[in-house]
Amino acid sequence: MNHGTKIPAIQVRQLTMAYGDFVIQRELSFDVGRGDIFIIMGASGCGKSTLLKHLVGLNAPAAGEIFFDNVRFTPENSAGYDRILRSFGVLFQSGALWSSMTLAENIMLAMDQYTLFTRQEKMERASFKLGLVGLAGYEGYYPAQISGGMRKRAGLARAMALDPQILFCDEPSAGLDPLSARRIDDLILELRESLGTTFVVVTHELASIFAIGSNSIFLGPVGQTAIAHGDPTTLRDTSRDSRVKEFLFRGEKS
Repeated sequence: MNHGTKIPAIQVRQLTMAYGDFVIQRELSFDVGRGDIFIIMGASGCGKSTLLKHLVGLNAPAAGEIFFDNVRFTPENSAGYDRILRSFGVLFQSGALWSSMTLAENIMLAMDQYTLFTRQEKMERASFKLGLVGLAGYEGYYPAQISGGMRKRAGLARAMALDPQILFCDEPSAGLDPLSARRIDDLILELRESLGTTFVVVTHELASIFAIGSNSIFLGPVGQTAIAHGDPTTLRDTSRDSRVKEFLFRGEKS
């Protein structure tokens, strides 16, 4: 598939991220195509999760701009900003489920805030989302009653509650055993194929990067900028940058 011809869902232009005078990354420019599974990768501490926070509006750029479907993503553009936020779903690293709520109640929470569905309609939709992630029949379970991998899948179901166009995932397979991690990867691929969802995924897991990634950005050390873009497998096979090759060949015998 030629990912260079995809219509951009996200356009980042000359983005600089900083906390006060401390620059995390400078002058990042890249596109995320519609239907991409876009991987944000790089060495620990380079600003991967910080970039994700900028993309979902939790952090404001020190400089530069972010566009979604050619609309500038800024609180000053109030109507466009709110509409863009409604098109997002976010899977946090821990799953971030409310422990005092059942899985169905966790998923229904966003519907309570943003829709006029009846309770029966919300329950039906929550059950449908749980079914999509392989958790049919678990509506009444609490997060503490299920495994870590199941909590990640439930978190993904909650992120999908309002049928988002773009799903942002922060380390979706972190802390999981290899089988559970593979199930998360397979689920992301299935959702992209069946729903056409665009994914932006922060991960350092090589198995996930190569299994699901169709495009990527490789961030340089703190204070620098991106040092590579493109399909992760192509970067592994063709990049001449020693930092990229070292990261993508981790664990392989020389």
